[in-house]
Amino acid sequence: MNVTGEWWRDVLRTLLSRPDEVMLDLGAGGELLVARVRALLSALILLLPLVAGLSGDNATEVLIGLGAAVFTNICAQIWLALAHHRRRHDWLPYATTTYDVTTTTLVLVALNLFRDPVAPFNSVIVWCFYLLAIGMTALRNDGRLTLYAGGMAMLQYATMVVALFALADNAEELASVEYGTAEISTQIMRILLILLMTLLTTTIVYRMQRLIESSGTDGLTGLPNRAWLVQRMPRILEAVREEGESLTLGLLDLDDFKRINAQAGHLAGDRAIRHVAASMRDMLGPRERIVRIGGQEFVLLLRCPIGNAWERLDRLRHSMNERPFVPERSAEPMPISFSGGLSSYPMDGSDVSSLLRTADRRLQAAKNEGRNRVVARDA
Repeated sequence: MNVTGEWWRDVLRTLLSRPDEVMLDLGAGGELLVARVRALLSALILLLPLVAGLSGDNATEVLIGLGAAVFTNICAQIWLALAHHRRRHDWLPYATTTYDVTTTTLVLVALNLFRDPVAPFNSVIVWCFYLLAIGMTALRNDGRLTLYAGGMAMLQYATMVVALFALADNAEELASVEYGTAEISTQIMRILLILLMTLLTTTIVYRMQRLIESSGTDGLTGLPNRAWLVQRMPRILEAVREEGESLTLGLLDLDDFKRINAQAGHLAGDRAIRHVAASMRDMLGPRERIVRIGGQEFVLLLRCPIGNAWERLDRLRHSMNERPFVPERSAEPMPISFSGGLSSYPMDGSDVSSLLRTADRRLQAAKNEGRNRVVARDA
């Protein structure tokens, strides 16, 4: 029971929290894909009133359908244009989801008013667009959006059902020659189907979020890994540039780490890596990160000028010398030191590759000068 409760809390926490930048970047592509599909479907909808007109349908209904199709296409092109700049419009997924769900409701209302009062409640085709609107939210990688879409669809459809049965004066108003009889049990099942679709889609989103999270996390330390760094760094650099802040990248390599594995074993080596990661994590400030990119290599992203970063890492180096790693109780302490190279954005590079190259060059200089030191400038 406790395990089940923890699992549900983890699911809700993941779904209700704001996705990280990697998920949002992937969601931006999903938003663009949804916008393109929406534009294509809207273009195809234009054919429906034309076919109806050729079939000899009522001219009023044809004109209403044509007007709705034109309106839908105009909106679809607006959403498509905005989707090309998704990062500038955080509200866009919610706006388009509201549009998708509410448009479905408005079409059902139009069927009720102009076609047949029972049509919205027994017709299958239009109602299915609620499920499509909910399913498409999975492409945005945001659990909050899926729950929002499902809740809105259930609320709007339930409101229509309540209005139908509340306003009907007799059973004859709930029956139709073409669409049969509107029964409350059928409408409850439809609302339950919307709920089931919402739960299924949120499960898919949760699964995708966990896969992305695990692919960008180092299994030993729980730190971000190289994949995280490559995916996230462009957004970090963009934020630093827009906010006018400083960013220093530190590339650190533990000195003679094979000695620990050889003397104390690989399990002790793993504990030593976690010991180092914890020491580095303690020195981080807000929005600063430590990334494990290799067996004994770490990258620090510090929101400060390179001079301040050098002072902080030098204090960390002395602190680690004063707190040696103890493999196990009663064992001899084993000192751990590191060599480091620093690079500053944008002076030493404008992207992650150039910053890493500069930092690596200075790291090699630190090793050549005797290790256990941090180099911030080229000789």
